[in-house]
Amino acid sequence: MTPSTSSLTPTGAASEQTRPRPGPALSGSPVVGRPRLLPAPDQPIIDISRHLRRFGPLPYRGDRGLLIDDVRAAGLTGRGGAAFPVYRKLSAVLACGGRPIVVGNGAEGEPASAKDKSLLLLAPHLILDGIQLAAEAVGAAEGVLYTSLDTASTEWLNGLISQRRSAGLDRTAVRLVTAPPRFIAGQASALASRISGGPARPAFIPPRVSQRGVDGRPTLVQNVETLAHLSLIARYGPAWFRTAGTPDEPGTAICTLHQPDGRVDLTEVALGTRLGSLLDLRAAGAVLIGGYHGAWLPTATAAQLTLSDASLRPHGAAVGAGVLAALPADRCGLAETAMIARYLAVESAGQCGPCRNGLPRIAAALADLAAVPAVPAVPAVPAVPAVEAVEAVTSATTATAVRADTHRRASRAPDPSILADLHRWAGLVQRRGACSHPDGTVRFVTSALRTFEQEIGAHLRGRCTAGNRQPFLPTGRTGAGRRTEEDWR
Repeated sequence: MTPSTSSLTPTGAASEQTRPRPGPALSGSPVVGRPRLLPAPDQPIIDISRHLRRFGPLPYRGDRGLLIDDVRAAGLTGRGGAAFPVYRKLSAVLACGGRPIVVGNGAEGEPASAKDKSLLLLAPHLILDGIQLAAEAVGAAEGVLYTSLDTASTEWLNGLISQRRSAGLDRTAVRLVTAPPRFIAGQASALASRISGGPARPAFIPPRVSQRGVDGRPTLVQNVETLAHLSLIARYGPAWFRTAGTPDEPGTAICTLHQPDGRVDLTEVALGTRLGSLLDLRAAGAVLIGGYHGAWLPTATAAQLTLSDASLRPHGAAVGAGVLAALPADRCGLAETAMIARYLAVESAGQCGPCRNGLPRIAAALADLAAVPAVPAVPAVPAVPAVEAVEAVTSATTATAVRADTHRRASRAPDPSILADLHRWAGLVQRRGACSHPDGTVRFVTSALRTFEQEIGAHLRGRCTAGNRQPFLPTGRTGAGRRTEEDWR
């Protein structure tokens, strides 16, 4: 499949100066080998009349449940990270009865990802079509588009929703809810809490949101890219959808590519595409697959793999949300990991033991091992458990890091016992969190301990082999200011 590629700013926001580079246009009926969701780079499909000319009217089925068999036959899985079969989510919410609600999840809290925001700006009507069709499938009378876009973009999207309503296209009322710029704001129970009027913090499971989510109602949560795929399956059928991808993992996926030269690209490719055709691996020292809850792999290993879970999972990785990053060979993978682990520790809600204690300690140990600043103490804010929890542990770990730094200045090498501590804490954190954030963080960290084993050995001898210690991957705005309850709203 020929990818449709956009060049993005380092922050992941599309801009007029960084419009997608020229690529194959979508015209007429879908053609195998061409992008399906991303329009021609210089021709975003944002006008409703152009969208209807390109794709035709919404193919409503006429009753609930009728679309689900097509989705099952297509083999569509979620594109938000977990790759869960979409038909199973639809069936679960439909079976609950009551007054279900459908949510298009475009929060995209990960700083390294740009696919959802870009799709919302380049082809919003495919997503809005998907919300309508999913709502009919589960019998929902209400839909929500949940995004972290800026105010101007949100107002623009509201205008599009109003146009669709005035044109009589939508049968289900849709409203926009803004997600706070937090890493875990898009987690299903955090999303349900935010849309219900509360903070965007995860809740303990059970119950699942499919049973009791927004306002206590059965809630279908689907990533916005997933909904866009669903709208095309409804139009062209499961057999067409399977003409791209692999038999077990059909379809295309939108990926955010971080190239070693610092360029950030957006591309849509068939699942099963070789990683070496997406990333410039010649200048890479390691490859991050799946984002900050993903896994590091050696470059030589990544060069032999494809963009598919069947290829990646034996190596402890997965496609996830489609973030692929080729770390430049002159950077320190350990320092990069420590920086991101610090970010993930501070971004936790601090509601469970793994987030309150485990992640900050892991981040501080990595900081000492990599000789980068430890997790900073967060100012205490009364009656905010998330902040108080992290503050209590990060204060202690910062003090530990200071003591370790004194030792390092004397011996010029970290204490070798740090490695044993990291492995022990990782084991204590796994499968004990209120949500999957601790597990994802541990997966990321333990993959780094494997992939950067030689670099870790050099650090333990008091030497870093990197020629450039500047951060390569983004970590958002964490640490930019005082954290309050409003940060979760």
